[in-house]
Amino acid sequence: MRNVLKLVATDLDGTLLHTDGTVTARTRAALSAVEEQGVAVVFVTGRPMRWMDELWAHVGDHGLAICSNGGIVYDVARHEVRTARPIPVGVGLEVARRLREGLPGAAFALERTDGFAKEPHFMERYPVPAGVDVGPLEQVFDERTVKLLARHEEHDPEKFWAATEELVGELVTTTWSSAGALVEMSAAGVTKASTLAVLCRELGVAADEVVAFGDMPNDLPMLEWAGTSYAMANAHSSVLALADRTAPAHDEDGVAHVLEQLFGL
Repeated sequence: MRNVLKLVATDLDGTLLHTDGTVTARTRAALSAVEEQGVAVVFVTGRPMRWMDELWAHVGDHGLAICSNGGIVYDVARHEVRTARPIPVGVGLEVARRLREGLPGAAFALERTDGFAKEPHFMERYPVPAGVDVGPLEQVFDERTVKLLARHEEHDPEKFWAATEELVGELVTTTWSSAGALVEMSAAGVTKASTLAVLCRELGVAADEVVAFGDMPNDLPMLEWAGTSYAMANAHSSVLALADRTAPAHDEDGVAHVLEQLFGL
């Protein structure tokens, strides 16, 4: 290692979590032991906060979490938003205007720091949380919005993403990771990696003092930025090619295995 490690950054799905979405006792013990040595633990995920509630108990109510592809830094122990990188309201509404004009039939939803909101005709694929804010986009889009979701019920998913990127790519950061035609948009320049870099600067941690774990292409910028990077054995081929090292698969507690070695647990 080039420097003493001060921060562990780990993706969740396909990395820290088993296939069934659980965190094992071995992994919880490793994370706790690392923190007891004064090393920060940061969970880095595309999940919105509302999809994280069931995980807090499993990870021991400690550490920080970067959610919504970099839109939010959440303090797990305090159960509160530490920082947010919202989409400016004017930018978000202009994005929606361009997409409605260029891709008629597009519907929109929002991930906000206070939860989920959507237009009435946005068809959610998962159960909608109780008390969700439903209304015209101009009414529900506010300064708490960290992710704008655009869905089309008729377009091919990849073509929809490509068209969205062409229409609004200079205004927001677009990502596509769904089986359907759903494009996720964050504020310009906001990604897992860029938010992790901002957080590390706030914590006084240099890139070469970070060890990062991931499994999918959206983890590539984070793995490239971190001083030490591990691809899970089950990772996408591009991740295996880029990372410095390979950890055992997520279903074999790969992150815990590496942490035990790195920190003498």
